[in-house]
Amino acid sequence: MHRLEQTILKNLIHNEEYARKVVPFLKHEYFIEKTEKILFNEITKYINKYNALPTHEALIININDSDTYKDTEVKGIVEILNTIKADSEVQQGQWLIDHTEKFCQDKAIYNAVLESVAILDDKTGSKSKGMIPELLSKALGVTFDSHVGHDYIMDAENRFDFYHTTEKRIPFDIEFFNRITKGGLPIKTLNIILAGTGVGKSLVMCHMAAACLSAGLNVLYITLEMAEERIAERIDANLLNVDINELMNIPKADYERKVEALRSKTNGKLIIKEYPTASASTLHFKGLINELRLKRNFNADIIFVDYLNICTSARLKHGANVNSYSYIKAIAEELRGLAVENEVPIVSATQTTRSGYTNTDVGLEDTSESFGLPATADMMFALISTEELEQLNQMMVKQLKNRYTDPNKNKRFVIGVDKTKMRLYDVDQTAQRNISDSGQEDKPINTFGNRERRDFGSKFGNLKV
Repeated sequence: MHRLEQTILKNLIHNEEYARKVVPFLKHEYFIEKTEKILFNEITKYINKYNALPTHEALIININDSDTYKDTEVKGIVEILNTIKADSEVQQGQWLIDHTEKFCQDKAIYNAVLESVAILDDKTGSKSKGMIPELLSKALGVTFDSHVGHDYIMDAENRFDFYHTTEKRIPFDIEFFNRITKGGLPIKTLNIILAGTGVGKSLVMCHMAAACLSAGLNVLYITLEMAEERIAERIDANLLNVDINELMNIPKADYERKVEALRSKTNGKLIIKEYPTASASTLHFKGLINELRLKRNFNADIIFVDYLNICTSARLKHGANVNSYSYIKAIAEELRGLAVENEVPIVSATQTTRSGYTNTDVGLEDTSESFGLPATADMMFALISTEELEQLNQMMVKQLKNRYTDPNKNKRFVIGVDKTKMRLYDVDQTAQRNISDSGQEDKPINTFGNRERRDFGSKFGNLKV
């Protein structure tokens, strides 16, 4: 008896430690032979009912008492049990667990491929071809995860170590943003900018992308609103220190010199990918991430999606049977899942409602289309612009939701905006005065720079542009 399937069955009967580890992950469809499937089902049925391993005698009695099996099937199962009884030596150690895990992974992939072929061959259209990527993704994700929860008493030491572990974060070059995030955006998070049309959602994301590139990070910028070249144009204005309206007048030699100077100062990469509006979902983004990893050896440190409401859902089909609340919430959940899967922060944006556009004190209730979006996001802040702020080249930021720190601290603050160079900058502390209900702490800002020059300091490797 050398087949792995029968070795697994034998140890499910005789090896309690092994059985308790693998039973939650084994499935009857992983076994090819009908008799082995039946025997596996009888074993797991007994274990689930009596919380103990079955004996040979109990299994034979249960199988003989059942009216659902044919005589030939009963005979085959008895033969397997007799073979197991004659060779009752069990396999100890990690070897069999590792091989059982690989067995489950191989069978899951094999079954997923067969099901995918069946979907492709199905002429009735009862199953969508869009299910195929999810089937394969689940099969590739099969693993033996023995973690079943955090034991408050037994895991106290691990918890203490967690409290003193420095969490990986992507820092900002704007001090107040670092304050409200405890030093930057943590990985596996979804962060949303709320603003009206034309207030500056894309400007803020382009500035953040430029700052991350300057810091030596790999940045993936996905746009569903503007062309790739338009996004790159804004980042050119930011990083090359050129008025966006003058880019077309720069001599080619000067432009190439500036780009080469930038290349020599950063090890990061910035990839900008455009999708048609309302045509791409996280399935497309996953494919892009894998393609970049394989073809360009590019692994993103942070992802920008411009912007969430014009993505499509990978799970729901937009139509009469799906309301906007459920649809936008589904997109937000899928994006957050993408962030967790790739261990990166994702930054995206959403529009305000019509009333929110003219509101000088935007709240969560001004989120357009779905309140499920702020329920899913880890952090959400609003950009507010007024005529007075525009004259001062400033905009106000208001925290709406924050899982990183108390959102009532530094609840409101202003930042500088240079629209000609698509930049944000820290303003003097005097500009923060007279903001009602600001929640600001009385301490000076560690200014990273001004409009004419940004110095990222120790956080960004002393890079100057």
